[in-house]
Amino acid sequence: MRFSIVTIAFNQVDFIESALLSVLGQDYPDLDYIVVDPGSTDGTRDIIERYRDRISTIIYRSDRGAAEGLNNGFAAATGDILGFLNSDDLLLPGAIARVARQFREQPEADVVMGHMRIVDRDGRFVRNAYNDRFNARAYAYGACTICQQSTFFRATRFRETRGFNLKNTISWDSELFVDMLGARGKPAVIDDFLSAFRVYSDSITGGRGHMAAKRDFFEARFQRILGRPWTRRDDLIRYLYLARKYLLQPRSLYQRLVHGPIVKRSITERF
Repeated sequence: MRFSIVTIAFNQVDFIESALLSVLGQDYPDLDYIVVDPGSTDGTRDIIERYRDRISTIIYRSDRGAAEGLNNGFAAATGDILGFLNSDDLLLPGAIARVARQFREQPEADVVMGHMRIVDRDGRFVRNAYNDRFNARAYAYGACTICQQSTFFRATRFRETRGFNLKNTISWDSELFVDMLGARGKPAVIDDFLSAFRVYSDSITGGRGHMAAKRDFFEARFQRILGRPWTRRDDLIRYLYLARKYLLQPRSLYQRLVHGPIVKRSITERF
């Protein structure tokens, strides 16, 4: 099966080369790699051009944000299996071959997910993050982890969705996963690490300036999944779902107790 991986990059000169090499270095023979850059001015494009002969498609086109950039990238994809990697993250060696094997072993699966390492700005290991088996209600309560960098899906399933929502500027991947893993989704989880997720102060995940936007998005996601707004009772229900999460995945509890949350939040922030 053919894999298409999309990387979007905008002014990521510090990280883009590591991301490119982590994909180009995969030991998989049929790889369609697409890189999208809407207008970097910091030298990112110079690094992309350095690897032009090894990249299947380069898209230099202005867009209205990451969601549209990903839609542009996937519109050019020719693979049977799709995935996307942020320009500051990494695929671990052998990840694509491992995912291909899982799709062959479970032909009914339309989404395959694995675990990920958390690394800092300099690529140093911080902690592990474990993918949970998808449960829509748990996901609505923020008690189900999907490791985006370690998630791959059939092109046919992606094309049944609306693609990435251009209005979502903070968690476009999460909304897509709700679409793909809803009532008709057939996910499979690999108990292995497939990627490295870089968390640092300037990133969307790590930056505290993005917290308000994240909170608004998670509340909108909750209403979309459950069909109602959050109430005070849901504060208690969320703790029950978190207890369920850690009972099913005690390794996540261990990481939380030893290292704390992946992203430090104020105690007043629900999500």
